Amino acid sequence: MSTLHLPQSRLLFFLLGLVLTFVLIRISVRLIRAKVRWWPGNIKPGGTHIHHVVFGTVFMLLGGVLGLAAPDDEHGLRVSAAALLGIGAALVLDEFALILHLRDVYWSKDGRLSVDAVFLAIGLTGLLLLGARPLGYDELYDEGVGLRLVVIMINLAFAIVALLKGKVWTGLLGLLVPVLPEIGALRLARPGSPWARWRYTEGSRKLRRAYRREAKIRQPLIRAKIRFQEFISGRHDDD
Repeated sequence: MSTLHLPQSRLLFFLLGLVLTFVLIRISVRLIRAKVRWWPGNIKPGGTHIHHVVFGTVFMLLGGVLGLAAPDDEHGLRVSAAALLGIGAALVLDEFALILHLRDVYWSKDGRLSVDAVFLAIGLTGLLLLGARPLGYDELYDEGVGLRLVVIMINLAFAIVALLKGKVWTGLLGLLVPVLPEIGALRLARPGSPWARWRYTEGSRKLRRAYRREAKIRQPLIRAKIRFQEFISGRHDDD
């Protein structure tokens, strides 16, 4: 296999490790939640519940160090390290909400953030695997360092604005997909986002429009997204 294909193969094995581990760990936690007798259940040595984020951290460390230490010509070792990194990333991101809140919110509404984090990681990795460049604009990469830097900084600025407007998926995926962050940055901010708090005064026309758009467009899309995610990951508590 040529050197050109090595990064793509590592990305592929990372993605496979990420997706397969996420599916398997979600099957496991759903069986545990259903109290299926033949399933081993949580790991509790001495009564301490060891969350799978702990194992994920270890796997990510091992995969990262192995990937750094493996010689360039050891292709099998490097893709194995990438797969191990993907396994660890799935275990860590699946409990991202627990890390953020520093409490077990796995099956609460706050726990949906973990599923969002996994889906976002899969989306970003998939785009990289398909050949997307960070900050996009592939056609300008041969036009010189000066122009490239200007385009990257402009795209990054729009992505930051989109994130401040509460458009997380648009802002982050926009780092790989051209034009996407510009669309997110130019549209209305979501109610409750930092941009809305800073720029939209209470009772203003923009804030009223933002609330109407949230109710008519975004909320139905969010409910559809939640139904799809919970079909895969299990139903979270509504309270």
